[in-house]
Amino acid sequence: MVPAHTPAAAPPGTPKPGLRERKKIQTRQAIRRAAFRLFAERGYDATPVDRIAQAAEVSLSTVFRYFPAKEDIVLTGEYDALLDCGIRARPPGEPIAETLRHVTVGIMHDISAADRDELLQRIRLIRDVPAVRGRTAELTARHIDIISTALAERTGRPADDLRIRVISAAALAALQEALLRWAEDCQAASPEALIHRSMDVLARGLTL
Repeated sequence: MVPAHTPAAAPPGTPKPGLRERKKIQTRQAIRRAAFRLFAERGYDATPVDRIAQAAEVSLSTVFRYFPAKEDIVLTGEYDALLDCGIRARPPGEPIAETLRHVTVGIMHDISAADRDELLQRIRLIRDVPAVRGRTAELTARHIDIISTALAERTGRPADDLRIRVISAAALAALQEALLRWAEDCQAASPEALIHRSMDVLARGLTL
């Protein structure tokens, strides 16, 4: 998701990371780039973590410091903070479907072509590799928490409010379905178009 592997632009007003944090981000990206390249060449199951470390020119312990398990290389992205900040930056009274439409389409617009290719590979690995797919419940729960917390701050409701949690889960499911459709046939429609269609469905059925 190099040289074109850069995180999507942060929303205006987001503090810039310090030197130490930038180095951590660069190391994570180097490990992830090496891993995805090897996954494409050799397959996920045929790529041991020590080979990823060698390709990324870091120690094996460094890989495990950033990614405790090989599955985490696929499941851990740089977009959680962008999703959180993006939701918080939207107008307080905006319907959730419109908020997520703007935020997710904005992220897709901002990422580079290389990042988009890596995202597509990531979605296909989640879909096709049982070891990775088995860990997606953790990823889904984390994203529901991110959306719920951001919505709670906007609406004045508690983050564990049932309505907040249900709407967050439904919105995330709509986004996930759009990205899975894109992964199935990336030539049929752009991810932005599929996100728009999914959020249209959500908007007709749910309001906050």
